[in-house]
Amino acid sequence: MTYFLVTFVFMAFVIAIMAIGVIFGRRAIKGSCGGAANNANCVCVEKCDKRKKLEAHLNQG
Repeated sequence: MTYFLVTFVFMAFVIAIMAIGVIFGRRAIKGSCGGAANNANCVCVEKCDKRKKLEAHLNQG
């Protein structure tokens, strides 16, 4: 039970620190391809299926 409580408190602390960083104006948490606001600037070497579909949709017009 002690390990569970220590782990829970640690994870809650990490989540709280991330939330405080977002609240005080740091950049939003985003994925490796730039997140939803950065559609054109993917730096991934191999694109996932979701990214391929998005680019096909954008290229269609």
